[in-house]
Amino acid sequence: MTPLIEGIAVPDSQLCRDITEFVRDTETPLLFHHSSRVFYFGALAGKHRGLQFDPELLYAGAMFHDLGLMPAHSSRTERFEVDGANAARDFLRSRNIAPVDVDTVWTAIALHTTPGIPQHMHPVVALVTAGVEMDVLGLTYKEYSDHERDAVVHAHPRTAHFKEDIIQAFYDGIKHKPETTFGNVKADVLADKDPHFKRGNFCSVIRCSHWHG
Repeated sequence: MTPLIEGIAVPDSQLCRDITEFVRDTETPLLFHHSSRVFYFGALAGKHRGLQFDPELLYAGAMFHDLGLMPAHSSRTERFEVDGANAARDFLRSRNIAPVDVDTVWTAIALHTTPGIPQHMHPVVALVTAGVEMDVLGLTYKEYSDHERDAVVHAHPRTAHFKEDIIQAFYDGIKHKPETTFGNVKADVLADKDPHFKRGNFCSVIRCSHWHG
């Protein structure tokens, strides 16, 4: 029985049970619980924003979004986001999920580390990123009540040193293919032309977030 948090629960469907089993058996406990929190925070964000979304597709996107960090699902040349999206695509196709829904989940996972774009797209795409940004970066921390945050973390606990643990997990998952991490070209242009430009730093944002640990 999955926890019910402010009316939000993992759908009680065969697809979601299969996803839970597959991801729990494939990912580390750190990433499994992180991905589970991403679902709840994403779904709660959808409720707060009044968005209509398919909870099964949101669950698929949330649970597979970091699968590309795992060695068994990590290619040598693709971004880890694409590896996770491809794994979700193959899994959903094997369950005869409609192609348009498969494409939505693929896009949600592929774009979850690309800020500024997902929120303008399909609700599932927007909400996977919303869940990630809340759990990892705490960007919308104050948009959730104390009860919501506490309930999600009680259901799927964060490690004592989650911030450093998740940074290490990212490093372990991408260190063998640094060329795939090429990022926002606009930051490169600003760094080249503006001596006063200061790059944003993902790890610094994590460490300065409202979350403890």
